[in-house]
Amino acid sequence: MKLTTVPGWRLTVAGTGLAVAAATLLTLPGAAKAPLTRPVAASAPEGTYWHTRMLSRSTNFRQVGSRANPYWVVHQRLTEKWHTTDGRSWIGYREPGAYPRSAKDREAWRRDGSPVKWTRDVAGQTVVLSTRPTRGHVTPARGQGTKFFLAGQMLTYEEVQRLPADPAALRSWLTKAAQVSEGRQIDPFVTGSLPDLLHRLPAPKEVRAAAYQVLLTMPGVHVDGAARDDLGRNGTAVSISRPQPIAQKAGEGKIMRKLIVDTATMILLSDESAGQHPGGSTTNLLLRAGWTDTTPAVPALP
Repeated sequence: MKLTTVPGWRLTVAGTGLAVAAATLLTLPGAAKAPLTRPVAASAPEGTYWHTRMLSRSTNFRQVGSRANPYWVVHQRLTEKWHTTDGRSWIGYREPGAYPRSAKDREAWRRDGSPVKWTRDVAGQTVVLSTRPTRGHVTPARGQGTKFFLAGQMLTYEEVQRLPADPAALRSWLTKAAQVSEGRQIDPFVTGSLPDLLHRLPAPKEVRAAAYQVLLTMPGVHVDGAARDDLGRNGTAVSISRPQPIAQKAGEGKIMRKLIVDTATMILLSDESAGQHPGGSTTNLLLRAGWTDTTPAVPALP
């Protein structure tokens, strides 16, 4: 598989029910002990489309309301994607509606007159937020959007199936991808790419398992143990710390990222990122990943 320097947008996908390879998972903290069978060809797709559904919840670092009565609001967005094995894809967006982040924020929101939309933050800067769901839309993806993005590379479905399932070989592949991407620091680049294999691409299970094993060996990565995501699903929490490009104050030099992984299926359930600002955070929840024959449509509300 030739590595090239190409731009591209990321496809939010995760793989389940694909063929497994001959090997036993390495014994690493947080890794599920799952025996794998001998190598076989990847099974045929169990539907027309590889379909994923993601709910993103973001808290902007700018508060709304008034300076005397500020509060945080969570912005929600649904993203669904459909991908065929022959390179056709569709993407759907919809906003379920914003809501106050906590009980304290709800009290401040009520004191603010329970507005259904916000156009300014407390500093008077423009924001676009509403408690009302949008109508949403679905459109075909074009150009590079019809392929799968990993580590700066645009891959076909067949190329995704041929990714290395050996941890050392996979790390080597990602390292080479970092080297062909000018200006990339190798370790942060590899670490940032590995979670994509746990949810953005329909990779075989043994490739996802290798990605998880490599992730646990990277600098700044720590297994926190058993955890539940915002939907109550059980998994293993993995924290990632990485340097902030420009540290403004003491203690603001790192960005924290917390993953919750279902280590039985090696699929990412939740991905939470928090930066240096006290209110700024984003949580991505994978609601569905699998094959379907249902045609692309505007995302339904949760």
